[in-house]
Formats: sequence, C-alpha cells, structure tokens
Amino acid sequence: MDASLINLCSLPPWAIASRHFNRHPHPLEIQGVRMANRLLFERLDALGEPRRRAEVFHDYMDVTFQLHHWEREATAKGRKSLKNSYLRFLRGWMFDSSGREGAVLKGWAESRLGLPPTFHREPIVDANSRAYYAYMVDRMQGAARTNAINSQLDVLFTFVQYELDRIFPQVTHLTLYRGVYDFIEYPIAERLEKNRFLVRMNNLNSFTTNFERAWEFGSKVLKAEVPLAKVFYMHGILPSSLLKGEEEVIVFGGEYEVEVMTGGFE
Repeated sequence: MDASLINLCSLPPWAIASRHFNRHPHPLEIQGVRMANRLLFERLDALGEPRRRAEVFHDYMDVTFQLHHWEREATAKGRKSLKNSYLRFLRGWMFDSSGREGAVLKGWAESRLGLPPTFHREPIVDANSRAYYAYMVDRMQGAARTNAINSQLDVLFTFVQYELDRIFPQVTHLTLYRGVYDFIEYPIAERLEKNRFLVRMNNLNSFTTNFERAWEFGSKVLKAEVPLAKVFYMHGILPSSLLKGEEEVIVFGGEYEVEVMTGGFE
C-alpha cells in the first residue's frame, strides 16, 4: 500500500518510508507529545539509572491514564478498558503480531506516521481489499478493549526514543536480524547484489539483536541496519517484571536494504 498523505509526525510518510531515511535518519517525534508530558521528561532528566527511569515512566502512565483504577469500575467493560494497558498490547504483539493487539499497534503506526500495514495475516494490497477490512475489524475490536490506547502508545514511543538517546549516545543504527521462512510479507523492490535486496517492510516488524536467536524463527535470516529513530520498542527498556521479551525490537517499516544470510531467495 502507498503511504498516507496525513500523519502526526515530524516528517512526512514518504520520507519515513524511504531508503534515504534509513541511510540518513532524523529524529521522529509525534506532534505535541513531548510538550504535553514535559513534567515526565524533566523528572527523567534528573535520573541516572535506566531501571529507575523505567519505573518512573510506568508510574506516570499508571496515574495519567488511571490504569490502577480498574478495580473501582462498576462494569466489567469499564474494568477491562483500564486493565488492558499498553503492556497488554506489547505482550499481545510478541505472542501474535497478526492478532488484535498487533492490529492496534499497526493502526497506531498508520495514524501517527502515515505508514499503512502491508501484511496482517495476509498481504494487504490496498485500502479497498478484503485483507485491509479484516485488519480494520481487528484494530477496532482491539482498541475498544482499552482506555486511550493511542495516547498511551504516543507516550511509550516518546519514552523509548528518549531512552535510546541516553543509552546509545551518538549511535544512529542498530544491526538487527529477523528469521523468516518465506518472503510473502516483504515484496522485493530491487535486487542490489547477490544476497542483498531492497524490500518493503510492514509498517511494524519484529527483529532481534541476537543473530543466533533469529534462526529459531525461520530458515533464512534478514540482516538490516535499522535507524534508532525507527525503533518503536526495544527489549530491556522496561523491567522484565513488567514485560518479558525474546530480545525483541519492534521497528517501523518502509524500504530496507537487507542481507539474506542463507545465500539468497529460494
């Protein structure tokens, strides 16, 4: 699918999705989020320990979105809407990125960055397709189960980018890996060299920092240099007591130059 003409980000969708951005990235900000939550980031600036910053962030989310009030709600629907916080959707993504939780995260990326999904259980060709309709049904049903999930994800992404800047000063890219069995999710835009391709990634994708771990998820491994600016979430930023991950990194899509580690496409 083509990028949207509308987003809430500091750069237009076509720029974010381009190979040029991946080579020469710029910071990505969701409009107004840092300013609206400036007291959080002022407090984080004074903290030197990453774990303590993560705890302050979670406490802030708990209070701001009243996540701890779920037991006080009179109805089951009300209790569920507060209990299903941003953590529920991250866990759901890690379990099944094509489930309802995955659709909500893809929907957030679509609404904020203007990058529509290209895969959700099956390839999505355009907004008029049956596949896009099925994705939208999952997205709406998933979002109905929580309170202000898009706003929660806005703050989460802004916090992750803040943390990455502190953890990896002066670093622009991470070398990441993704195990695959086939390439139905990644249309080839161009063959660059024998084992290097330009592929179109989904608007959100799971990678890992662990090369050996990537082989557990496919018969081939894609190696990519991913801009830190395109990292939506990275394992270890939140305490394992809140969220356990498989060394997973969730990144925004677009055109990526990848190396196929098994010698090429079959």
